[in-house]
Amino acid sequence: MALAFRNMLRTAARRIQVRNYADASSADEMALTFAAGNKVFYDKKVVKQIDVPSFSGSFGILPKHVPTLAVLRPGVVTVIENDGKQTKIFVSSGTITVNDDSSVQVLAEEAHPVESLDRSAAQEALSKAQSELNSAANEKAKAEAAIAVEVAEEIVKAASA
Repeated sequence: MALAFRNMLRTAARRIQVRNYADASSADEMALTFAAGNKVFYDKKVVKQIDVPSFSGSFGILPKHVPTLAVLRPGVVTVIENDGKQTKIFVSSGTITVNDDSSVQVLAEEAHPVESLDRSAAQEALSKAQSELNSAANEKAKAEAAIAVEVAEEIVKAASA
């Protein structure tokens, strides 16, 4: 009896755990809201595709993407609008949410268009962060400096592209 109950429970759990694609009101529409503390880049604008860097790997989002929640890592978010125009925005960190209605929210701690990044200033920030990492006196200072190095490296990479 216990074995039959366990099998019935497993079957029910499998049915519950099935992941479905997003249920969009219009098959080819995806509304993007993209904001940071310093600026709102998109406010429910319909776009074709969004490419994001996350700690679980970089990925692209199209309409009807499976609902997802991810943490952004420092890097470039690329938004491809319906007319084909690409906008590249550097983010320091944040979250990305893909909802079951195909709407997407990107909430960044800080974000700047890639074309506004200053490569030489980013190189200086990277050098400073690396020296702070090398001279860090405790674990907290090391962790803060390691984050600064990671962000500065990604800014340099984005500004160089």
